[in-house]
Amino acid sequence: MRGKPIAIATLVAGTLDIASAIVLTLLHGKSVTGMLQGVASGPFGAWPHANGWFGAAAGLAVHFAIMTVMAAAFAVAARRLPRLRERWPVYGIGYGALLYLIMYWVVLPLRFPGAGGASGLAGILIPLAIHILLVGIPIALIIGKASAPRSPE
Repeated sequence: MRGKPIAIATLVAGTLDIASAIVLTLLHGKSVTGMLQGVASGPFGAWPHANGWFGAAAGLAVHFAIMTVMAAAFAVAARRLPRLRERWPVYGIGYGALLYLIMYWVVLPLRFPGAGGASGLAGILIPLAIHILLVGIPIALIIGKASAPRSPE
């Protein structure tokens, strides 16, 4: 598999995911710039918060870099395990749930102590649904369809 399906999966899932983050940020009455600066602060520390839109742009870049890793990891797994391509809806759901668990129960608490984890039923179900519907399924669909064997015509 070439890089094009990974790039497409990254753009689609990354755009859907960041759009949902923007909507949730606005619904909570918070700053989109601040949210994106928060994403960038993962690898860059306090720098993004002191650099306005530059820091927010760095957050967008960090977000899409993470999404690239997520799409590429599924592509590598799908190349080695053909059933991931054949049953992409099931594995897309599972992959989205796995990504949620890794992000909210491992990455966020390690990088930002006290972040992630459980914060009520809605605090679990909303990000879980986002990771399944807007990240896992689109990645599995795009990678699965792109790597499916073509029938001779």
